[in-house]
Amino acid sequence: MATVQDLLDVKGSHVMSIGMKATVLDAALVMNEHKIGALVVIDAGKVVGIFTERDVLRRVVAERRDPAVLFVAEVMTEDVVCCEPGMPVEEAAFVMKERRIRHLPVCGQEKELTGLISIGDLNAQHVANQERTIHYLHEYLHGRV
Repeated sequence: MATVQDLLDVKGSHVMSIGMKATVLDAALVMNEHKIGALVVIDAGKVVGIFTERDVLRRVVAERRDPAVLFVAEVMTEDVVCCEPGMPVEEAAFVMKERRIRHLPVCGQEKELTGLISIGDLNAQHVANQERTIHYLHEYLHGRV
């Protein structure tokens, strides 16, 4: 059974993060530059929030707030759901589905950030598993195994 750490081993553990006192404009510029949908918010080395495209839409744009003067801490999602590296991928997928989230920070026991997985990572792994199964079945049916 694949774990979250197995996903991180393939994709890498580099995560874009930002501090609580950054402006929303700065955060949005970083997200655009790196073509990502979320930044993990870090304070004193610990995960304290996540700032996503959804936060921008709901808490900034919809409320007509100025992103140049608004701090990430004011609009980030504070109730961050994290997972541990040893969590099975299927359980991580279930958590994301149930909580209706697209990004899941991977944290150690002290809430220190060790990686980030997204719904895209889970989809890519699922497709790779299906392609592998199709390949094995094809080889089996044509007598190459």
